[in-house]
Amino acid sequence: MASKKSILIICAILTLAAFTHIWNLTGYPEIFYDEGVYLRRASDILEGKGPQEGVYYDHPYFGQFFLSGFFFIAGYPNSVNPQSNLDSIESLFAIPRLMMGLIVVFDTFLVYKIIQKRYDTKIAVFTSAFFAVMPITWIMRRILLDSILLPFLLLAILFAMYSKDNRKFVMASGVCMGLAIFTKIPAFTMIPMIVYLIYSGTKSKKMIGLWLVPVLLLPLIWPAQSLMTGSFTNHWIHDVLWQTQRNRTGLFEVTKAFLAMDPVLFVLGLVGIGLLVIKRDRLVLLWFAPYVVFLGLIGFVQYFHWMMLLPVFSLGLANFVDQISKRIKKPNLMLMPFFGIAMFGLVCTIVVVSTNLTNTQFEAMIFTANLAKENPTIPVFASPTYEWVLHDVLGLQNTKDYVDILYKKTPQQMIILSDPHLQRDFARGPQLSRADALTNTITEFADPKTRYDLNSYPYSNLNYDHDAGLIRVKATKNN
Repeated sequence: MASKKSILIICAILTLAAFTHIWNLTGYPEIFYDEGVYLRRASDILEGKGPQEGVYYDHPYFGQFFLSGFFFIAGYPNSVNPQSNLDSIESLFAIPRLMMGLIVVFDTFLVYKIIQKRYDTKIAVFTSAFFAVMPITWIMRRILLDSILLPFLLLAILFAMYSKDNRKFVMASGVCMGLAIFTKIPAFTMIPMIVYLIYSGTKSKKMIGLWLVPVLLLPLIWPAQSLMTGSFTNHWIHDVLWQTQRNRTGLFEVTKAFLAMDPVLFVLGLVGIGLLVIKRDRLVLLWFAPYVVFLGLIGFVQYFHWMMLLPVFSLGLANFVDQISKRIKKPNLMLMPFFGIAMFGLVCTIVVVSTNLTNTQFEAMIFTANLAKENPTIPVFASPTYEWVLHDVLGLQNTKDYVDILYKKTPQQMIILSDPHLQRDFARGPQLSRADALTNTITEFADPKTRYDLNSYPYSNLNYDHDAGLIRVKATKNN
């Protein structure tokens, strides 16, 4: 009977996770610059161009392999019959966003199983519920490498916990961890935690060595590729170092972002983590501390880099709620703290994810596509958010990434889709601002965030949808 009840509870939590991460797929959040980059790279693999884009080495290759594999199975993008109309453009982004939503549902299940194995069913229910509904989890809706690596990291942890029961799980954990690092290098900070879990279970240094084989070999494919192409010294080393220090955003700024987006999870989760560390919970300490230290040491940090720590923040909040519940003497009221916080998180999340920040992006994309068709000899510059669709999907060969303006001669005639990301990138080089000055605005698409009160919570989350804003389509005077 208890087992049946547990199944019903986890099914309810997974249903909540599905709702909060699949509802309004194409409306929120806005389509982010990095999403366009990863979708373009996956498209390049499908076209047989290989995993490396040019000579710029920013991240390993498994992210685009994963996306392209999914697209191949789904027959994407041809399966949506892409055209320059609203329904077609929405469908183009709905399919990869749906995949991200399903990944989060799977993540929620893995979080439940990990916490149940390590602690107990009640803490597992609390943790997975908070992971499913708290406001900051909207960041996992994005098509990002962090979203892709998280299930592999969680699988590596879960398999490591079962290594005592079956040594085959050691190798399975190593493969998953290797794939997580091969997706994004900062996942290496989780190695001490999983080594601790495996050694605790097996008491064998040999098993640690076995586990490390795929953990090291899989990510080495990335620098090996650069060695084979003669790019290791001139490009790979330089780009990897530049990637970590290109923008001194810092841990303080992304901590402010977390606090602004989800103050309850951040503050109470941190308190709960502290309580667990005081009790010498090595799993929590090794999950949390190395990654936070890493974020503090590197220069380039963004708010979505918290994604790998959302499970442990959810665990911290669950622990805090459990400690409070134990102090309540009336049995009927013991679950009130849990339900109160979960309902607060769910309502705030629904408010945020029900907004629409993409309509102006889609309208600008359609307008620019039609303009590019009418002027096939004139180059059209846009961010990867748009250029991926215009060039790779709709086949408009005169569309280019606006970064080309930095490295090539500015054409006498051009069209620019000037979105917030391009405008922020003026600092990358004077060529962009000069090109912008040579063009006149043809039409504008209003900032969708003006419909919401960004100073009130939870709409303050929208302040971190940086690529949603005023969009201008511009052209040189003689076009």
